[in-house]
Amino acid sequence: MSSPNILFRSHILIANLKFLILLWGINLIPVFLAYLMEEKWDTPVDRGIQLSDGQPLLGNHKTVRGVVGGVLAGGAGALILNLPLWFGVSIGILSMAGDLLNSFIKRRMGKTEGQEFPVMDQFLEGGLPLVVLAPIAQVSLVGGIFILLIFVATAHAGAKFLNQVLKSEPFAGYTRRLRYRTRFREWRGCQTIGYPFHPIINIERTLYYHLFMKTVFKGLGLYERGKQNALDIDCRELEFVFPDLPRGFDRYTILFISDLHLDCMEGITEKAREIVYKLSPDLCILGGDYRTETWGSYSIALENIKNLLADICPKDGIFAVLGNHDCLEMVTPLRKTGVRFLVNDNAVIERSGDRIWIAGVDDPYYFEGHDLEDAFIGIPENGFSILAAHTPAIYKAAVGFGPKLYLCGHTHGGQVQIPGIGPVITHARVPRKMVYGQWQFDSMMGYTSSGLGTSGLPVRFGCRGEVVLIRLKRGIKQPIRPSE
Repeated sequence: MSSPNILFRSHILIANLKFLILLWGINLIPVFLAYLMEEKWDTPVDRGIQLSDGQPLLGNHKTVRGVVGGVLAGGAGALILNLPLWFGVSIGILSMAGDLLNSFIKRRMGKTEGQEFPVMDQFLEGGLPLVVLAPIAQVSLVGGIFILLIFVATAHAGAKFLNQVLKSEPFAGYTRRLRYRTRFREWRGCQTIGYPFHPIINIERTLYYHLFMKTVFKGLGLYERGKQNALDIDCRELEFVFPDLPRGFDRYTILFISDLHLDCMEGITEKAREIVYKLSPDLCILGGDYRTETWGSYSIALENIKNLLADICPKDGIFAVLGNHDCLEMVTPLRKTGVRFLVNDNAVIERSGDRIWIAGVDDPYYFEGHDLEDAFIGIPENGFSILAAHTPAIYKAAVGFGPKLYLCGHTHGGQVQIPGIGPVITHARVPRKMVYGQWQFDSMMGYTSSGLGTSGLPVRFGCRGEVVLIRLKRGIKQPIRPSE
């Protein structure tokens, strides 16, 4: 006797849930499109029109891209949920209309773009489609109120995340351009230290490296051997010859250390200190990636770096750039140890009246914070410059700024190389010759280091970790021989 009643209630519950899912999708898609496309197709709906009150009709944050995306999300969602296409499109149109009406009202109330107005911000966006379409969707009054309450609460939480995280600078002195993509990645890896859900939002790395790959190497009986290999660090000495090198810098030495990852395994800092203690470079450049993980605390890495730097005493100082594992918050404590960070900046070195410039960019790979134009500001067109970047990936853009030498890392030389094949995973879309060792592109010479530490797993095969001592020499340039 109760079966028809139970089926009817289940049908109503499913109808309510589908309506709520459509509202969520329509609310989320405009933000997701802004994350993916940034400034592309972001024409304001109101075309910049201002009314007599001096406020915009809607505001620049309401874009044609967002409105169209919301409507299409409604249609696509309806098809996925096995609902009529016209129904989903109608919810999208009504929801976007409610959102635009809300912006119109807020501008008339003198509230600025992005200024939160709890409840009202989401009420019209969810309420307008419910009022018009709830009867057709078999949503009762109680069900409609329930849907609206849930939508308002969850959409408000999403709006707070958008405004307080993705649209806000995390700390005073923040140097990167505010971008949804960059801020989300910083939130995942940098501004959530100690956050209880931090391991969950970075779960894919844990699953791949610490469960799958570690199990594979242990199953093959190679894990301990790989760890021993990772501690077998090479001190590689190279010479780069330039016909236009200023005479005061002939035989000038640069200690280049990239991908330090000094918290990757016990003993690696001590091994590195044994090497650098014997060297007396004129300059030191650190190529980024100071911690091992892309999230969580970096306190151990910082402490190990400070210990390592205590054994490096270059005459002209220590310069550094940021990598994809690093946080901007790491800059201040390392600056206190005497490291000068080149975050889209440059520095001049003088010797006997001659000058060379060291330019450095922010991480180009993950945070996408690099700005070559800023990095080369003030460097004369005929000035001798060296570019430090975490990855070789921006070599095509870099050559246009005229650096004579491009120093980078990130690839770890593959970290694991297969005999006869070479590195399988490099995380860099560059020609194979640029994955490790010396290379040349047009007039620019380059070197990609295999790095000091390890990433993912503390193992190496067929590719030693290294610190690199580079000697600059004035003379006739010789052809670059591929690294062994």
